[in-house]
Amino acid sequence: MTSTEAGTAASTEMAEPSTIDMALEVVTLPVSDVDRAKQFYASLGWRFDIDLVVSNEIRTVQFTPPHSQCSIQFGKGGTTAHPGSAQGTILVVDDIDAARDDLVSRGVDVSEVQEARPPGLDDAPGRSYFARASFSDPDGNNWVLQEVTTRLPGREWED
Repeated sequence: MTSTEAGTAASTEMAEPSTIDMALEVVTLPVSDVDRAKQFYASLGWRFDIDLVVSNEIRTVQFTPPHSQCSIQFGKGGTTAHPGSAQGTILVVDDIDAARDDLVSRGVDVSEVQEARPPGLDDAPGRSYFARASFSDPDGNNWVLQEVTTRLPGREWED
């Protein structure tokens, strides 16, 4: 069996959890106009981390959403993805109505809050995981606000 066959074969066995700590720290967004994107993300009230110009072909701008452990980067020379192709990136919030109101007050066009429950969870209390709203940056990169107030079992790492 080749490594390709082994990797694509259906398996019901789960691999053992890795013991190596890994943290998702940065997500790269494809944009067409770096300065326009910089202005947009600054208007959200996100922490501005860096605007590093290496050359005429390489520039990196980084912002971090409030209290997030993961930042976003965009610029020139960092990705071959098409501007606007980042879709459905989720921002978890404690209070989706407050988060939506904050973004709207900053001039962002945010959808109404929608609740969607999968079959079998119609009676689940609250709207944790079920309430969502969305918005896009000027290039069409799409963000989803998701309210999470109570984590599902197994969604936290054990020490």
